[in-house]
Amino acid sequence: MDDRGLRAAYERYLACLNRRDLDRLHEHVGEDVQHNGRRLGLPGYRRMLEGDFARIPDLAFGLDLLVAERDRVAARLVFDCTPGGELFGAPVDGRRVTFCEHVFYRYVDGRIAEVHSLLDADAVRAQVRAAGRGAT
Repeated sequence: MDDRGLRAAYERYLACLNRRDLDRLHEHVGEDVQHNGRRLGLPGYRRMLEGDFARIPDLAFGLDLLVAERDRVAARLVFDCTPGGELFGAPVDGRRVTFCEHVFYRYVDGRIAEVHSLLDADAVRAQVRAAGRGAT
């Protein structure tokens, strides 16, 4: 797959997630996918996403930055959402929060084989603290 095709494949993956079309996840994610060094496999990866969607009903993957080269994708995703309960240990309780994810993927045979993700939990905690002080 050339760089343009890789970029398009990743954008289709995000569209699949944003449609909540997890029955088609196998078109984008390999059977033996790893997430942050743990082999989840496709069923485990799907369960992880289902849990995210359950905790954050309005979760949408906003693409802010995308670099695609050979078999690698690097992206900065932006989330603007209203999780219930806690998020990253912070009592969000339905407040709107914004945070980013920096994520790196390796593709094999046109599907995601590895995911390395870093979420900005500190941004969420800071927003919760500010809201607790009455700031907006």
